[in-house]
Amino acid sequence: QVQLVESGGGLVQAGVSLRLFCAVSRSIFSGNVMAWYLQTPGKQRELVASITPFGVTSHADSVKGRFAISRDNVKRTVYLQMDSLKPEDTAVYYCNQHNAHPWDYWGQGTQVTVSS
Repeated sequence: QVQLVESGGGLVQAGVSLRLFCAVSRSIFSGNVMAWYLQTPGKQRELVASITPFGVTSHADSVKGRFAISRDNVKRTVYLQMDSLKPEDTAVYYCNQHNAHPWDYWGQGTQVTVSS
């Protein structure tokens, strides 16, 4: 069973924190580099952060020092800790394997809206 279930988004004010969660099926998660992406209306998904099975992380310049990706290999869950949120972080956030294609399976995403 293929599964990507994102949660944790919401409407928040600038400067606060959110933690996103992504429950992932074994076939997608195990042994793979996982990532968080964001998408704004009219634009393609863009990579926010990635994490290897061993915990090596990479973050986009726009979120370095504010966001942190992590994973729990037992629970097959990927997290995105988002601190010091800015209005420009407003987007739908998705998780998937790193380098996932648009035609691959995607979950429903979780909306993050940051007001100024």
